[in-house]
Amino acid sequence: MNDTRKKELQSAAFERLIQHLRERKDVQNLDLMNLAGFCRNCLSKWYREEAKKKGIEISDLDAREHVYGMPYSKWKEKYQK
Repeated sequence: MNDTRKKELQSAAFERLIQHLRERKDVQNLDLMNLAGFCRNCLSKWYREEAKKKGIEISDLDAREHVYGMPYSKWKEKYQK
């Protein structure tokens, strides 16, 4: 498998993970941290950090919106227990 194909598959798997977490609003970030050692906020931070390595500036709020599928403040208000 060439590097381009590998990156395409990794990107698709990442987006699938994000979609899964968007659908599982019942799973709180604290639950994820306790079980897996990362949460939605970690994913948004990693996304932002990887963009920065490529010279792309993404704000924390924009990165979180990508992961949560809506503004973080709205998600907290609707789903955070």
